[in-house]
Amino acid sequence: MNDLLALAARVRDELAQAVSTRGHPWRTATLATVSPEGLPDARTVVLREWDEHEQTLVFFTDARSPKVQHLQHQPQAALVLWHPGLGWQLRMTVRTEVTFEGLAVSSRWARLKMTPAAQDYLSPLAPGDSLGSLSPAAASRPHFAVVHARVLAVDWLSLNPEGHRRARLCPPELAAWLQP
Repeated sequence: MNDLLALAARVRDELAQAVSTRGHPWRTATLATVSPEGLPDARTVVLREWDEHEQTLVFFTDARSPKVQHLQHQPQAALVLWHPGLGWQLRMTVRTEVTFEGLAVSSRWARLKMTPAAQDYLSPLAPGDSLGSLSPAAASRPHFAVVHARVLAVDWLSLNPEGHRRARLCPPELAAWLQP
């Protein structure tokens, strides 16, 4: 059991590094959602914050993105992270909440709006819209939303030539070594 506790602590440390270190392999994660039609959809998101106490990851999105509709329809989703240096895969089941206004959004927008990334949220075109032949003008307001993803379950897998290892790390009361 001590090995599992140490592993869980190491995973939490890696998550903390991922949100604060550009280039960390876990900074970008694959988010898998389910559309209202029941179809799977996956895309890469950039992890921005990790709250260890609340077990919550934060990422940003364009409020018009299809993922927002997916998460409003089915707030449970999966995040998959891969760390090639460690040979670690992390699969997390999360429950999401999309926030469009209020302090959670305005404070983050205030930090982001002066960066090149702000342009992603200022386009008059929604993600996936055809660009057509004209360059669009900037939007009159940002289409910025914040997604909080509360971690419900964590499945850790180590791929190693000397033998794979797997563990369920969260929830803590169900932590266990698993068959890879």
